[in-house]
Amino acid sequence: MLTSVSGFIVGEKYQAIYLDSIRIDSMLDFDLYIKVNHKFVLYRSADLPFTEGTRQKLIENHVDRLYISTECKEKYQKYIEQNLGKILTDPQVKEDKKAGILYETSTTLVKDVLSNPTYGENIRRSKELVTNTVNYILSGREAFLNLLKITSFDYYTYTHSVNVSTFSVALAQQMGFSDKKFLRELGIGALLHDIGKSKISERILNKRSALNPIEFEIMKKHPKWGIEILTDTDEIPAAAYYPILQHHERGDRSGYPSGLSLDEMHLYSRIVAIADSFDAMTTERVYQKAMDTYPSLKIMFSLDGAYDEAALRAFVELMGPSGLVGI
Repeated sequence: MLTSVSGFIVGEKYQAIYLDSIRIDSMLDFDLYIKVNHKFVLYRSADLPFTEGTRQKLIENHVDRLYISTECKEKYQKYIEQNLGKILTDPQVKEDKKAGILYETSTTLVKDVLSNPTYGENIRRSKELVTNTVNYILSGREAFLNLLKITSFDYYTYTHSVNVSTFSVALAQQMGFSDKKFLRELGIGALLHDIGKSKISERILNKRSALNPIEFEIMKKHPKWGIEILTDTDEIPAAAYYPILQHHERGDRSGYPSGLSLDEMHLYSRIVAIADSFDAMTTERVYQKAMDTYPSLKIMFSLDGAYDEAALRAFVELMGPSGLVGI
């Protein structure tokens, strides 16, 4: 049985974290807890190094999740972001755990971005996160499939942003693009594509029914608001602005804000438009049931000229199975 450094802790709230997210021989600035008989036990205080012996003892006792106090979640997030590259390339960490750590880190970061979008440090953190995401997805198809398995299908702006960035980078790779600069620019634009929604009231964003015409007109302003926010920070590459402004454009000129044709849309925008639409259709909302993959793709193909057909076919191949290609 595991022994604790001290006794039971009462009256605090805790957050589960992956054991594999803690690096060997690293000094932490947050305490680690385990759960025993529905109570939280202080297992390792912040002033003690986390050793290989510590890790092996936890594994022997079938512990793959630790806990931190929610008061320390910002410290933990900073720690994970600093060590994410090492975690994702560590052969001792299972692929499904890598995907889980990356997804949780990404969604937490996007929450920070949306709560304080003009803070330049948050945008710099986003760029570093995208670099790690690109490297991970480029490591092989299994990486994308593991991310797909743990993707959230409940719609929130922060999970949607992470999903769209993941889908966009993977789609570009499926289309034959492997240049890291290209994928990083695309990924950061995709991750921040909805940052303009930070200026829209929660009442509209979380409305439990379809938007009325006035509310929809307000919603349609978020691409341009996103550009304004990010221009003020001056932190992202110039090409990354395109999908932020154009992700709701459609090749048949039915989109917004400018009613562009496919030829007038940047390649990044054509890719993100597909990822954005697909994730919106396949995630659960309070006023709309999630659709399955096949019906969603079928609808997208039926909208003649709305999407880049070559990119859409590559997306079908990415999502599999190959039988979907005939839709």
